[in-house]
Amino acid sequence: MSETPLWLQGRSAVIEAADPSEFRHGTPDYHLSHTVMPGQRTTEHAPGSLEAIVESIVQVFEMEVSHKHDPATWVSMVSEKFRTNVNGGGWASAKDIAEQGSYNVLIGDSPFYRVGKESFDSQHDVFHGAFPNGFYWEVLQVLSPPPVVAFKWRHWGAFDGEYHGFQPNGKTIEMFGMSVAKVDDDLKLLEVEHYYDPNAFLGKLTGGCPIAH
Repeated sequence: MSETPLWLQGRSAVIEAADPSEFRHGTPDYHLSHTVMPGQRTTEHAPGSLEAIVESIVQVFEMEVSHKHDPATWVSMVSEKFRTNVNGGGWASAKDIAEQGSYNVLIGDSPFYRVGKESFDSQHDVFHGAFPNGFYWEVLQVLSPPPVVAFKWRHWGAFDGEYHGFQPNGKTIEMFGMSVAKVDDDLKLLEVEHYYDPNAFLGKLTGGCPIAH
C-alpha cells in the first residue's frame, strides 16, 4: 500500500477510491486528458517536482468541485475551512462552490457570461458545449513553495462548439493567470486566490460582443 496520501496520488486514484454515490452524474471520464492534452500542453514537469505536485492537486480539486456533490468527501482541501476568491473579490466557501458551481464562482461578474443565471449543471453544460474536445489546464511555473504556493497557469481548449448562440471557429482559446494557494502541513488546500482576466478569455468566444442580460 502506498504511503502517499490519497489526495497526492493523482486524480485517477481519487476517482477510483471514491464511492460511486459521491458523484453527481456517475464516475467522471478524463480520457481526453490522457490522450489529447499531452500533445497540446506547453510544459513538462518531472515526476515528483513541485510543479507536478501542484498540478496534480489542482486537478484533484477541479474534479471534486465539478463532480462530487458533498464537500465533506473532497480530499483535496480542508473543506470546513476552505475559501477562494477572484481578483480580490468576495470569498466563497466550499459550500458555495457545491451549491453554485465553480464556473459561477470563479468567473465572477462579466458582460460575457450570465453570472447567477446558470445552475450548477447548466454552467458546466455551457463550457463542455463550447469545448467538446476538452478544456485543459496546466501549471506553467511555481514561484514559491508551501505553505503559500504561488503559481502561473494556462487554461485552453479548441472552440469547437456553440457558446450562448455564438458559433465556433475551431481556434484554440487560451487563458492565462496566477493563483496563490495556502495549504496545511499535509498539502491540503485551505485558501486559493485567483488572478486573471475572464473578459479577455470570454470575449474570444463572443467576438467581443457582450451577451445581453
